[in-house]
Amino acid sequence: MTIDASENPDQDTTAQDTDPHANDAAPYGGGDPYADYRAATGVPFTALVDLADRRLGAGVIAANDEFFAERENLLTRGPAVFDPERFGHKGKVMDGWETRRRRGADAAHPFPAPGEHDWAIIRLGAPGVIRGIVVDTAHFRGNYPQRVSVQATAAEGSPGPEDLLADDVKWEEILPPTPVRGHAANAFEITGDRRWTHLRLCQHPDGGIARLRVHGEVVPDPAWIAALGTIDLISILNGGTYEDASDRFYSSPAQIILPGTSRKMDDGWENRRRRVRGTNDWVRFRLPAQGAVRAVEIDTAYLKGNAAGWIALHGRDGESGDWSEILPRTRLQPDTVHRFVLDEEAVVTHVRLDAFPDGGVARMRLHGALTEAGAAGLARRHRETTA
Repeated sequence: MTIDASENPDQDTTAQDTDPHANDAAPYGGGDPYADYRAATGVPFTALVDLADRRLGAGVIAANDEFFAERENLLTRGPAVFDPERFGHKGKVMDGWETRRRRGADAAHPFPAPGEHDWAIIRLGAPGVIRGIVVDTAHFRGNYPQRVSVQATAAEGSPGPEDLLADDVKWEEILPPTPVRGHAANAFEITGDRRWTHLRLCQHPDGGIARLRVHGEVVPDPAWIAALGTIDLISILNGGTYEDASDRFYSSPAQIILPGTSRKMDDGWENRRRRVRGTNDWVRFRLPAQGAVRAVEIDTAYLKGNAAGWIALHGRDGESGDWSEILPRTRLQPDTVHRFVLDEEAVVTHVRLDAFPDGGVARMRLHGALTEAGAAGLARRHRETTA
């Protein structure tokens, strides 16, 4: 697989080879700790689902070292927090994964050997094709790794660390050892169409990483989908995909199809207040394959004064064509689960949820089953990504 690190225009790998501190950030000087943070801009793959989202069931299941800061922090939602006054018994308390300083074999060889490095194993919440990775070193200004690399594997079932570390497990390097910047979001585009279940994030030779994001496309197991029968056809876990929306002002419309229930107001989709009469907000999704929708749930949990006033749901079968009505314009209640049983199945590949005139929706579920053609298409995609 090839990697495009051009999303880090300030990263000078040649300079780092001659100056190991070329990518350091300035020491914290007080005030807003994010004032000099180097964000990743113009990175299209970050619009895709984070396959390592804890809300999908992801976890950091092992690490060789987490002396200063716990490995689990890698997948914490939201930006890393920095408190300059907070110290513990082991040193500065950091919101990330930080290992101790590696040492060489003896006084004559104080530096670690070239191949030595630290690692953490991440279970993806939803197996899929990885399109990009963000290694965020926020607040690690002089103690970030000199380089990072990422390996991936596809493992069946629910393997533990000892299973994944066995000699017969094949790990493929999807990001070779690559320099990163301190106190920055380091974005790397990943090419290839393999379906992965686990990653091994390596720090060369040691250091700290605040957050890890793994963006891509979910590829569910068709055998599992077939065994369940009736499923949520739009769930991220089952391969549902957010495509576009009229407004993303307060929170991402992609959260509407997350598993579980919303836990707070911004854990769904909320748009800004619409002021143009005769218009409305909308969000469009793609099912994993053609499906027959039998029932719909619309949840406005925690949206009490800002829920959508009315909604309507339309669907279409194919990438283009006319939209047909699934649910007519229907009044919503705040902080309520609404359930609708359809008079007849709606066979669709795409749906559009309209909110009138604006307002939030926490979750949407489309209960049904894949059609025969849809099941065959999903099975084909699974074979293509696991070959």
